[in-house]
Amino acid sequence: MKKLTYVTQPYLPPLEEFLPFLEKIWGNKVLTNGGPFHQQLEEALCEYLGVEYISLFTNGTIALVTALQALRVTGEVITTPYSFVATSHSLLWNGIKPVFVDIDPNTLNLDPEKIEAAITPQTTAIMPVHCYGHPCDVDAIQKIADNYNLKVVYDAAHAFGVKDDHGSILRHGDVSVLSFHATKVFNTFEGGAIVCRDAKTKQRVDQLKNFGIVDESTVVAPGINGKMSEFNAAFGVLQLKYIDQALLLRKQVDAAYRDLLQSVKGIRCLNDAGEKVANYSYFPILVDTDYPISRDDLCQRLKDNGIHPRRYFYPLISDFPMYRGFLSAHRENLPVATAAAQQVLCLPIYPDLDISVVGEIARFIAVQ
Repeated sequence: MKKLTYVTQPYLPPLEEFLPFLEKIWGNKVLTNGGPFHQQLEEALCEYLGVEYISLFTNGTIALVTALQALRVTGEVITTPYSFVATSHSLLWNGIKPVFVDIDPNTLNLDPEKIEAAITPQTTAIMPVHCYGHPCDVDAIQKIADNYNLKVVYDAAHAFGVKDDHGSILRHGDVSVLSFHATKVFNTFEGGAIVCRDAKTKQRVDQLKNFGIVDESTVVAPGINGKMSEFNAAFGVLQLKYIDQALLLRKQVDAAYRDLLQSVKGIRCLNDAGEKVANYSYFPILVDTDYPISRDDLCQRLKDNGIHPRRYFYPLISDFPMYRGFLSAHRENLPVATAAAQQVLCLPIYPDLDISVVGEIARFIAVQ
């Protein structure tokens, strides 16, 4: 490979189209605190995503921390060990104990069949992740939550624009949390959001992300500064103009990989989870034992040839030092997640990735 190819690359609109947005910011001198671009982006996202209430944040992690605060989640929360560390870190930041349960071998999402056995009198919520943008079994999870009076907080960092049979996947649970980080299919340089089901929850979220302030002389909660700036919001408004084009290009990359890798022995491409509209946010493969070399050897071989995949997600969250003391973090309780973490390799996928490069990557994988 003449040029290094990384697992992702941010999609950027033409620079000259962003300059008028900057001129408006310079003109009105509003940089933060819910300015005009902030309000415009919230409205535009509600319309595009098919949701009623959304609150913008400086990043997805602060949004997760705030979502738990907004719902007054305490005690223990059942979650997945197979995710980015921000998922469970948000629990620790709130003084909540994460309880890890295993994942489904086909979707790599939280396995509903494992949830009930992990519920204790201290359990107050479930925090699933729509891993790689593939929807969780939302109906099964909600049924369990209803039976035990639990909140459901979806980490939907990967799930921008994903739809099931009835519309946006973001409408499930009590809240869904998005990330607009540079690696995501929709980015605002850095950012995030909480999708709420009702106006009362949005009001509490908006207060919490602004120090708990209600008005000039009233503070009602120990909030945080989680507000999105006008620069990020303006960029998001422009990005929405190109999101459908970006998703189409991602779909083409996904299709090319599947076509080229379908007959490679020992390589399994992860299928969808029943979504009606996908966002192709990642392209994970599982390197099985009948592949000629190990996952790590394949990863190094690709890097030696200028291709930089990532082992998303390895190690498991539960393997990191701050979680090892929890009984639920023991690997014997997480056989599916442990196997997936040892086999997964996410290949490069982004809108500007040339299909010829996809072909080259596939050939490196196929020829041993």
